[in-house]
Amino acid sequence: MADSIPSIHILGSREFGGADQFYVRLIRALHDAGHPTTAINRTGSPVARALNENSVEQIHVPLANQWDLWSRWKISREIAKRQPCVVQSYMGRATRHTRVPEKSSAVHIARLGGFYKIDGYYRHANAWVGNTRAICDFLVKAGLPSTRVYHIGNFVPDVSVVNEAEKAQSRIEHEIDADAWILFSLGRLRPKKGFHDLLHALAKLPKEIGGRPVVLMIAGDGPEFPGLQTLAKELQIDHQIRWLGWQNAPARFYALADAFICPSRHEPLGNVILEAWSHEKPVISTRSDGALELIEDGQTGLLCDCNDSQGMAMQIQKMLEASPSQRTALATAGRIYLEKHFSRDAIVSAYLSLYREMLASKA
Repeated sequence: MADSIPSIHILGSREFGGADQFYVRLIRALHDAGHPTTAINRTGSPVARALNENSVEQIHVPLANQWDLWSRWKISREIAKRQPCVVQSYMGRATRHTRVPEKSSAVHIARLGGFYKIDGYYRHANAWVGNTRAICDFLVKAGLPSTRVYHIGNFVPDVSVVNEAEKAQSRIEHEIDADAWILFSLGRLRPKKGFHDLLHALAKLPKEIGGRPVVLMIAGDGPEFPGLQTLAKELQIDHQIRWLGWQNAPARFYALADAFICPSRHEPLGNVILEAWSHEKPVISTRSDGALELIEDGQTGLLCDCNDSQGMAMQIQKMLEASPSQRTALATAGRIYLEKHFSRDAIVSAYLSLYREMLASKA
């Protein structure tokens, strides 16, 4: 295409969390829209495996640590060789090692999904993208020029249709009664994700609500898994929990759920909230930074304080005791908000507008 914008995208993560999955989605979207893209990432990483399914060119470097000078040299060499218009780095490790050669006309854009350390990692970029307004405010307060700090959110995967037969089979597979309420939560099993609070909230709920048992599905893995299993037994709720492990394609669990819970103690954005809305599920979340930007309490979801298992239990019970039409209204309002502000087309268009603006200012 005549106005195509070649870009290189650099990520140093070994994981496949929200930022990593967005990296894959944005690269694919730019590639599918006719913009030449090259992905630089770690050999054998989940993002490398995910991008293998497309015809996106990949280059693998170790990106081992801050002293990995070979990776820094390799990235600079590839930029000089390919002469892209845009070099976009994701998170601190990749951004620290991304240096655009002086003779290159490329602009370096650093994309942040959290409140990361700026000095030594980010100041050398030409522009910065925060995926929430709070992150953008944080960047400006750190001394970065406000005229080159941009707010662009994420978009989530297209929804995979799950039919009734598949849902019924999943209930059988996970030994969930046909009349049970199903709560669903998803994320890394780490302290900041608040799963301890969620288990305590579940323990405070009645075993049945409206004559229906309550079951919690948790998709995720991480260092807290053994401790969470022990806590569930101590709280005598282990029979109510279905541990699903890490799920790269959680559509069938969203489809089963009556409500989605985001219990995070700290969450800059909350991709899982956006995913739940894309599946048209009502959301209960803590008042993390990201959720406060996304959810209007009582209109697009229900909110409780962070680290407040009692408040979380109250909101879950309120959700399940609401009428079907009230739950549907919350879910529909969330989906409409998502489609207006976080659609694939809107986010890709915002990035392309940023690229063009930065290139024009450098010309």
